[in-house]
Amino acid sequence: MATASTAAPAATPAAASEGLPDANDLLLFACVMEAGSFSRAAQRCGLPKSTVSRRIAALEAGLGERLLTRTTRQLAITEFGERILDHARRLLEETEAAHALAQHRQAAPRGTLRVSLPPDFDELNLPALLPGFVAVHPEVRVELDLSPRRADLVAERFDLAVRVAARLPDDATLVARRIADLGYGLYASPDYLERAGRPVSPQELPSHAGLRLIVSGGEVQPWRLASGAERCEVLPSGPLAANSIGLLRELAARGMGIAGLSERQAAPLLASGRLERVLPDWRLPTMTVWGVTPGRRLTPARVDAFLEAVRAALKQDSSAVSPDEELPAPAGAKKTKEASNVRNL
Repeated sequence: MATASTAAPAATPAAASEGLPDANDLLLFACVMEAGSFSRAAQRCGLPKSTVSRRIAALEAGLGERLLTRTTRQLAITEFGERILDHARRLLEETEAAHALAQHRQAAPRGTLRVSLPPDFDELNLPALLPGFVAVHPEVRVELDLSPRRADLVAERFDLAVRVAARLPDDATLVARRIADLGYGLYASPDYLERAGRPVSPQELPSHAGLRLIVSGGEVQPWRLASGAERCEVLPSGPLAANSIGLLRELAARGMGIAGLSERQAAPLLASGRLERVLPDWRLPTMTVWGVTPGRRLTPARVDAFLEAVRAALKQDSSAVSPDEELPAPAGAKKTKEASNVRNL
């Protein structure tokens, strides 16, 4: 248990005027109960015994009730004192945590950093990010696991997982930090659109070669489109399907159909003329980039450093949108049938 090494300052005028107990006196009260006597508490805190006694008396006076009953041989805590002690101990824990955080922030990142990422997370551009990160943090060894599976961070001893999803399932063993939001839309190559025609409404999409993204469970991810207050759901029904959005992007660029992509993924191919936006007034739901860590009280400095590097890299994305623009799937929406591939919502 951390203890004060100098005398606690007097209560601030604001605290005194509002009748609030002095936080330092609460910490001193916790120290007294931990030590078991005023004398031992005074030694631990580096204070005269008379100062400890006076500060506890002042705390009792401010609270209006006795915290301790004193005899010549021992201290006994009152029922009210027990309740105040719970608060004092929590305050002490938070004070120690703040001190540990300050020390943690000053520590140089080092050690092995194990990160789980989706295999097609092209938005992050790892080949561009990693050289700079390693140069700035030479004492960090980076191990990347690129896989579509959802790794068990605790069992597999990962420090961090970067995940892309509208929302994450509740898990008390993990902590999720929101890094960035990515806008999505539909894209196809100019030659495909010249050949198949440019759709002017979502109702025309079923007649096109929709490149199907297979998600968990083997299901095809529908296109949930929005334009202002309008909502429309389309199930792509083209001949090609894959669980790799990177592959679908390349197929779209080669004229094989229409794909749902993040604006950041599509940007280089838009600039080169290999892709163009389909139905530019309509967009797909925003997806969030999450940094997920095991639920430890403090994350290692190497994890914080990598998260900051990821955040900085994604911040350069001009297609990022604000969180309140996210368009999740409508609650209670039924699965779209192949026989009816367009549904107004």
